Amino acid sequence: MSRTAQMHRTTAETDIDLSLSLDGSGRADVNTGVGFFDHKLTLFAAHAAMDLTLRAQGDLHVDQHHTVEDVGICLGQAVRAALGEKLGIRRYGHFTLPMDETLVTAAIDFGGRPYLVFEAPLPVPRIGEFQSELLPEFWRAWAVNAACNLHLVLHHGRNAHHIAEGLFKAAARALRMAVEIDPRTPGVPSTKGVL
Repeated sequence: MSRTAQMHRTTAETDIDLSLSLDGSGRADVNTGVGFFDHKLTLFAAHAAMDLTLRAQGDLHVDQHHTVEDVGICLGQAVRAALGEKLGIRRYGHFTLPMDETLVTAAIDFGGRPYLVFEAPLPVPRIGEFQSELLPEFWRAWAVNAACNLHLVLHHGRNAHHIAEGLFKAAARALRMAVEIDPRTPGVPSTKGVL
């Protein structure tokens, strides 16, 4: 079973091409025009053990918002498409990740009902040139389009770079766990029979 997807999305604000394989080795080739975001998406792919190729051109002369949110939409849609009917997946994933002084937990349920809980306040408005307020926007777009519950919780931390990196790495590890094939549950992982 090939768990791959390709997405293309063009709007008046962005033009995005994306391909992924959930069963990859963590290889990433990412260019969004936003360096910090590229770095986080690259480590997201590495820690999720998925292969990701992404090209995004956005209206960065306005700001980073449309690019970051639309990448979240496309990446969420790609994960959802790659999962198909979700046969045999573990469905749930969680990971608590230390990043120096920072501790973050991510928990995911691919139950089909999108929801985001983002309890990870950033201590500064910018991380380099990246607008900190875009982190919950990215994760909301991703969770809605991946059709999953996603909870991201910061237990403690002071450094904004570490907090952001902890969020991406913890979410990646939770995703990796949730989409893993469980040989004990070959069908749909729900008593309802459908997700």
